[in-house]
Amino acid sequence: MDDARIPRGLAAVDPNWVELHFDGACDPPKGGGVATWGYVVKGAGLFHEDSGLAVRPYSSHATNNVAEYTAAIRALEWLASQGFQGDVVAIGDSQLVVRQMRGEYQVRAEHLRAYHAHLGALAKRFRHVEFRWVPREENQRADALSKEALSEVAPGVDRYRPDQRVEVPDEDEGPGEVPRS
Repeated sequence: MDDARIPRGLAAVDPNWVELHFDGACDPPKGGGVATWGYVVKGAGLFHEDSGLAVRPYSSHATNNVAEYTAAIRALEWLASQGFQGDVVAIGDSQLVVRQMRGEYQVRAEHLRAYHAHLGALAKRFRHVEFRWVPREENQRADALSKEALSEVAPGVDRYRPDQRVEVPDEDEGPGEVPRS
């Protein structure tokens, strides 16, 4: 069937290919505050959006880079939970995450090594994963989701603020321990 005969609003869907957009947010951006993530998955008959808290608020791991990695991890975890095994184009506006996953940058920050390894292991569950960088304006929905999560969870996390002298047990905050919202 040629394109002229396909009814408007219908498109051929490749059941073996999805695109996901991921993004993280942190206030303050350099860390020690609240870090959140958001992602959008679409393609192969799938559509899903999600967002949440990346790590324990006000911890040393609450950074923008951890939030970005967590967004990509959560998106691939969701895809795997749906039984998808095809090709994935993972799109983000974090040059650090994208270039580290492509092997263009080394992972020098010790606290990011576990996130990088976990994301790499998840990527192996799919036929092929391509990490692609885009400017923030081409990643608007994932950016909006991560910022919405920040505005939703920030007011409720004051109990974790260090200056309020609340005892919070130290936890391993690696990718397997990321709290779900």
